[in-house]
Parts: sequence; structure tokens; C-alpha cells
Amino acid sequence: MSRKTSLHGKKVNIMTVLNEGGKTDENPQKEITTERENNSDLNQDLKGVKYRDLVEKENQEKEKEDTTLRFHHTMVVKKPPLSFLENNANEAGTEVQPEQLNQEIVKKDLKDKSETTNKKKKVSCCSCLLASQHQLPPSPSMLERGRYALLCPPHDCLGTLLTYSLAVFTVWGVAYCILGQVALPGTDPIQVTVQGGTVFALLVMLVVAYCAGWLLQQIKMPPLLGMLLTGIVLKNVPPYVARGVDPDWYAATRSIALVVILLRACLGLNPAILKRLSAMVFRLAFLPCIAEATAVAIASYLFLGLPWIWGFMLGFILAAVSPAVVVSCLLSLQDRGFGVTKGIPTLVIAAASMDDVLAISCFTILLGITFNTEPNMALLLLHGPLEVVVAVVWGLGWGILITFLPPQPNPSPLLRLLLLGGGALLALFGSDLIHLKGAGALAILVMAFVAGVGWRRQGWGDSNPVTESLAALWTIFQPLLFSLIGAEIQVDALSPHTVAWGLLVVLCGISARTLAAFLAVGGGKNNKRERLFVALAWMPKATVQAAMGPLALGKAQEALDHYLSENPGQTCTDVGPDEGDLATLCSLVEHGKQLLTIAVMVILLTAPLGAIAIMVAGPRLLNKDTVEKVEEKEDA
Repeated sequence: MSRKTSLHGKKVNIMTVLNEGGKTDENPQKEITTERENNSDLNQDLKGVKYRDLVEKENQEKEKEDTTLRFHHTMVVKKPPLSFLENNANEAGTEVQPEQLNQEIVKKDLKDKSETTNKKKKVSCCSCLLASQHQLPPSPSMLERGRYALLCPPHDCLGTLLTYSLAVFTVWGVAYCILGQVALPGTDPIQVTVQGGTVFALLVMLVVAYCAGWLLQQIKMPPLLGMLLTGIVLKNVPPYVARGVDPDWYAATRSIALVVILLRACLGLNPAILKRLSAMVFRLAFLPCIAEATAVAIASYLFLGLPWIWGFMLGFILAAVSPAVVVSCLLSLQDRGFGVTKGIPTLVIAAASMDDVLAISCFTILLGITFNTEPNMALLLLHGPLEVVVAVVWGLGWGILITFLPPQPNPSPLLRLLLLGGGALLALFGSDLIHLKGAGALAILVMAFVAGVGWRRQGWGDSNPVTESLAALWTIFQPLLFSLIGAEIQVDALSPHTVAWGLLVVLCGISARTLAAFLAVGGGKNNKRERLFVALAWMPKATVQAAMGPLALGKAQEALDHYLSENPGQTCTDVGPDEGDLATLCSLVEHGKQLLTIAVMVILLTAPLGAIAIMVAGPRLLNKDTVEKVEEKEDA
């Protein structure tokens, strides 16, 4: 006999309820909404659970005897919860019908609920500190005003006071990093020596390099090629105008120009594309650098007779890509829409700074091992990771700081530019003071990226007053930067023997680097044409080589001068190969000259050719798209 059950006051077959997931033709008007029945939901759930277990057990026994025999019972039941049906279905090995349980929807709902709960918890935990969660009453007291002023982020008068205080500290910090003791308190006279003709030489280089770049641009050539040639000519052709630049002014001007181009590039990094390509960024930063350094070390050992440690020092000098050349060329392509869809400019710009950190760190470690009589190996090995940690901490901290200062709702573009540029100069020049040279460029990348993301959330787009000001500054610093890089090349100081064999060493390194870069950007959505372009874009060298090339020679010459001062009457010209410390120091000086010669030669070879390769191959190998289209696709 068929037994019935009462569900919300209606007679139904209990097996129909169980088989159809409890679906009945319920009449909404007859639903019982009394408080008594609402309080009995838990008891009904428990009864449903017990009854479901009984039904399944009885069905399994009856199916063995007669599959047509059905077990019935009469009781008041309610539809079991979804979690109960899912667990029982898994235990019994039965399939759950779509109308009973849609697992994907359930999981999504649970995930959304958990995320919402976590957000509410975060907001509730921080709500006591956020100004957006509090409002001043119509007539606030002084105490209420004081409490509101201390809420985060800084705002109103307190935010303005913090902004101007930070601006003053930034200006003083930059002055100290560049000018040294001049920025410290005191009344004692300080002697500052500046080479005559410095300002005149810089003005001549600026004007001539700008004109040369404009002329080459008219014939569809990269303008920086003309700027590089300007520096080479003014340094090596009478009246040798570029030789009048004071070395300290030379280094400071080049560093400031590098800060401008790094800020301009990193503010435009696309966070969505960077997140998608994060693994490829690390591969592109590490694999080509290590491959080139290894190839150069082997080739220099075979062709030039350099010791292994000096070969790897040369390898890491040559392995550093030039941010000045690469970034400026990629920004030009990005502005015209080439490679934007696949994020090629973002990929290469982000990897360039990491590549430099690796190369500079490894070179510094090897330099310390070579010239320190009792090196602290632990500190030397931790030098590279320490640079990364310092760069990330500084970049994150300063980037978050300048996101909220100047305060909203109308932040001053001039103050934002001052704080952004000042923080970048502090990072670049300050890293030299604390002997963590590789941390500067990476800190600028992190800082500008964090600030750019924060400003976008506040309503600023990729084109804003700060980026427009940096673009205007770049028109001045671009000819200065590349003409100063070209002025690093002094032709009469190049050794023909070293140049001949060094050219073969450089070609071996570039070949290994190009192949490694091509393989590093594989495995994603990039086609062979785009991978070939990245490999070509990874070739130019200039900035880092100009800075690190003379370091080994300077250390070796300093050690030799110290030895000769303690042992007068001896020179390298009269020493034999087996005459102890003097012979060793003279050989180190010779190795240093070889490193400097090859570093200068690689600038002369790869900077112009790499720039031409990027600007010519970019439009032919990359797909053209506009930033607006890319943003629309990402939003979709």
C-alpha cells in the first residue's frame, strides 16, 4: 500500500519527494510562516537525515530480493539540505540530478560568501582607522576634530603638513646623496673642485645631440643613434669638447637622466599583463644573463687567456642590458601601439631592471672576492639577495606613501612629481652610498609601479600631469644621456689586440644571449616573430657597462699604487712574470684594461645596432594595437 506524508500541509508520496529532490506543486499562499514552524526546522532536518539513511539501507536490501518492491513509511519530512544530499550521494555512489544539486553553483556561492565575509572582517578590523568609515557631526567639537584628523589616510591639514614635511626631507636627502658634506650642518669651509668647461661642454652636447637626433629621425632612423655618435665625435675629435665635463657632473647628469626614463616607463606598466607574465619575466631576467656570462667567460679564457674569475667578471659586465636604450625604444613602440596586446613592452621593461640587479650583484661579489684579502664570504653571497630586499622594501614603502600624499581629493601634480622624482633619486644615489648599487633601478621600478597602480585607483589614467611632465623632461635629458654614453668611448685608448679578440668574445656572448632570450619567452602565447623581437631587444648595452667597466681597473690600479708607494723604485715595465706580488698586481692592471676595452667596444657595437634592430624590427614583427582596445578587452 502507498503511504502518504504531509509536507507543508499537503499530502504527497514520500518516494516522490526523495526521488525528485523534494519538489512538489506547492501553493505559495498555503505556506506556513508561523514562528512555531520556523523554530522546528532543525528538528525536521534531523528527522530527514535519519529517514534518508533508513530509506537507503532498506532499498539496498530490497533490491537484492525484488527490485520492484518499494519501502514506504509515513512521517512528516522536509527536504534535506544540499550538503547532506551531496555527502550521501558520494557515500552511496549514486548520481545527483542537476536539479537537486548544481555543484559548481554551490561552490561558487560558498566562495563568494567566504570572500564577502573576509572583506567584511577586514573592513571591520580597519574601520576604526579609516576616515571613509567615519563622518564628522554637523557641529563637531575640538576633540572630535582631533580624532578625525588622525584617521587614515592622512587628510586635510595633517595630510598637507605631512606632504610638505616629506618634500623638505626629500630635497635635503637628494642634496646629501649628490653633494655630500655640503648638505650637512656646519660652518667650516669646504673645498669643492669642478673641472673647467663643464657647463659649456654639457650645453654643447645637449644642443648638438638634439639636432643630430632630429636629423636622423627625419630619415626614419632612431634618434638616439645620432646622439650616441655626437658623444663619440665630441670626445675623440678636436677640440675634444666632451673631455671638459667634470667626472662627478658627468655621472650625476647621466644618473638623473636614467631616473627620468625609468620613471616614465614604470608608471605605464600594466599590472594585469605583468601578473599574467610574471613567470616569463623571471625567465627573461635570469636565463639570458647567466647564459651570456657563461659564454663570455669560456670565450675570454680561450681567446684572451683571462683567469676564470676575471672571465666571469667580464661576462656579468657585458650581460647587463641597457635600460636607457631598451626602455626608450620600447616606449616609442608602445606609444604607436606595437606589441601592446601581448604585453611585450611591459615584459621587457620589467625584466630589464631585474637583469641589471643580477648582473651587478654577481659582478660585485666577484670583484670583492678578487680584491679583498680576507673577504667575508657570507656577506658577499648575501649581497645580491640583500639588494633585492632593500629595493623591494624601499619601493613598496615610498610608493604607498606617495599614493596618499599629497592628500585627496585634489592632489597637487607638482608635489606628486617632486615626491616621485625625489624618491627615485634617493633610491639611485642612496644605493651607491650604502654600497648596494644594483638596488637603485629595481627600487625605482617597484616604487613607480606601486604609485601608478594607486593613482589609477584614485581616478588618474595612464596619461596624467606627472607622466606628461616626465615626457617633457625626457626631451632634455635624452640627448644628454646618450651623448654622455657615447662620450665614454675613447678611441685612442683601445688596444687593437684586445679589440680583435674581444670582438669574437662579444659575438659569442650575444649569440648565447639571443638564443636564451628566444627560449625564455616561449611556452606562452607569444609566436615566433614576437619571441625573435624580444631576443633582438635584449641585445643593447650601454649604461651599466659605462658604469662598471672602469671599476676593476680602478681597484687594480689602486692596489698597484699602494704597493709601489711602499716599495719605491719598482715598475711594471721591469718586472718579470715570477717576481711575486708586483707581477700579480701588474697582471691585474692588465686584465682591468682588457675589461674596460671590451666594455667600451660593446657599447660602440651593440647600442646603435640594438637600437636600430628594435626600431626597425618592431613594426615588422609585432602586431599593432591601441591601448584603448587592450583595456576594453581586459574589461570584457
